[in-house]
Amino acid sequence: MRVAQAQQVARRIVHDSANVAVDAMVPGVMQRWGLDYEALREGRADLIHISATFQGNTGPYSKMPGHGQVGAQLAGFSYVTGWPDREPAMPGNAYTDFIAFPHVVAAIIAAVIYRDRTGKGQYIDFSQLECSVQFLAPPLMDYMVNGRIMMRSGNRSLQAAPHGIYRCQGEDRWCAIAISTDEEWEVFCGVIGNPGWTKEARFATFRDRKANEDDLNALVEEWTRNRSAEEVMARMQVAGVPAGVALTGEDLIKDPQLNHRGTHVVLDHPEIGPHIYQPPPYRLSKTPIELTMPAPCIGQHNQYILKDVLGMTDEEIADLVAAGGLE
Repeated sequence: MRVAQAQQVARRIVHDSANVAVDAMVPGVMQRWGLDYEALREGRADLIHISATFQGNTGPYSKMPGHGQVGAQLAGFSYVTGWPDREPAMPGNAYTDFIAFPHVVAAIIAAVIYRDRTGKGQYIDFSQLECSVQFLAPPLMDYMVNGRIMMRSGNRSLQAAPHGIYRCQGEDRWCAIAISTDEEWEVFCGVIGNPGWTKEARFATFRDRKANEDDLNALVEEWTRNRSAEEVMARMQVAGVPAGVALTGEDLIKDPQLNHRGTHVVLDHPEIGPHIYQPPPYRLSKTPIELTMPAPCIGQHNQYILKDVLGMTDEEIADLVAAGGLE
């Protein structure tokens, strides 16, 4: 995109065929390329352009580059993820990337609705960090109101005990159990056979169970580790106690509910072969979605876009390649 001919092609795509332009560049890059909103909207008053930046297009940190793993740190997720006696941990992936995507889609849909009503496009200044911070609203409010800073607590909860992922029978098999009320506690005790320790004063109330949570979790695991994770989950759920197996990737692929819903679609990718893809988790009755094409390789659709969509000649494409403007 640093090549002038490539920038001209991008402008042609926007002017000739695009409904929405999306960029995820550091602020200032699109302007240097002549592809910012003010430049692109010339002759396209109905253009919608969303700039999905890391921290927005204005402010003291707007020019900071970054990606989802950095975002997970800046948004506060890593500080509250992990064990209280250990350093902060990553929440498993580039978490803010996954949060940002549905917000981007919602913003685009809102802009499209506005355009349908007025015929006018608009510019959307999007901050990945801002939309992610909203997912930590409760601890933010707790600090603002009570001055408390949420700390790492492993699998524990301030509102439940026992609350954890307990070892079960088999190699690396686990089941989550979460008990939030005294009524659930009584039912839980019945499921595990009301052993004597459940009647002890140190577990009589929720406050007592929280105060003795280490001992409580050890005793719960004495029961779960002699049973399969599936048995633990089934017995708890039948009785009305929240519980769920900690599923592995293999478990998810074999899950009968997900397979019934068509969650796993296998498509043949030209480079890596058969690969699992997931359609959206909703089913639209009027506009059903069918996955038919695997993720494209870099440059896979260059000829289609340049020749079929833009109508470029072979000579024009050759010039673009020679200038270094085509992957």
